[in-house]
Amino acid sequence: MTLRLVLPLPGSEAFSVRLAAAGGFELGGLEFRRFPDGERYLRIDVDPKGRPVDIVCPNADEHFLTLAFVADALRDLGASEVTLVAPYLGYMRQDARFRPGEAVTSRTFARLVSCTVDRLITVDPHLHRFARLEELYEIPCIALRAAPLIGAWIAREVASPLIIGPDAESEQWAAEIATQCGAPYAVLSKTRRGDRDVQIAMPDLGLHGGRQPILIDDIASSGRTLIAASTELRRQGFPAPVCVVVHAIFGGDAFSKASAEALRIVSTDTVAHASNTISVASLIADALAGLSPG
Repeated sequence: MTLRLVLPLPGSEAFSVRLAAAGGFELGGLEFRRFPDGERYLRIDVDPKGRPVDIVCPNADEHFLTLAFVADALRDLGASEVTLVAPYLGYMRQDARFRPGEAVTSRTFARLVSCTVDRLITVDPHLHRFARLEELYEIPCIALRAAPLIGAWIAREVASPLIIGPDAESEQWAAEIATQCGAPYAVLSKTRRGDRDVQIAMPDLGLHGGRQPILIDDIASSGRTLIAASTELRRQGFPAPVCVVVHAIFGGDAFSKASAEALRIVSTDTVAHASNTISVASLIADALAGLSPG
């Protein structure tokens, strides 16, 4: 069987180590530097000829040009296929033109990626107006779900949990996690009036008094959803919640403000952050192993 090769782009080194170890893959390296005029130089330190190669990219916005150079070099050097591993997939927000003249960046980014790699693997992409990534991307896509890992962590670490989803779209996700850890669940009503303006309506949770609330969300950017929900929970007499998110973006001072309202904030390692507790490396490694020839 041909051993898969994992190549980390800058910022993904630690995750790539965990991924390679989880899958029993070879971890390669890339040599980077800048020419005097700022242009990128790169060199792949392992021969990829005839091998499937997985490029781990932590921030496709910042590293897209490097990604394109690496993918093209791999093909030129004879790699059998090139997969982009993007644990957090960016450019999923602007999926429509809300005001005249706006760029629909999700479509543009998808076209660029589709021309650059052979396959995309990600975790819980932030889909709104599309049911599947293939509606945007022209290459095979694998969208993995972190819910089983989150459910297992809650079952191990939290006594008498109450699972709370942030909005109606999260009900199926919240129900699955609740089933895994043998807990009841509730779903909030969320109205977002802007990036930092969120209004939360919470059902009466009186029947679940004495339980530890667990707020779950796919992305924490401004932290406003977690803060608003924590306020409503206290109003109903509940203790500070444990917050579990998949993608810990936490821009600016969002993490410190959300932490002040929560008992604890836990995230997966799709985005490197101080709150990382649940690793998705084995989840992605299993998916990649299923693609291995032989």
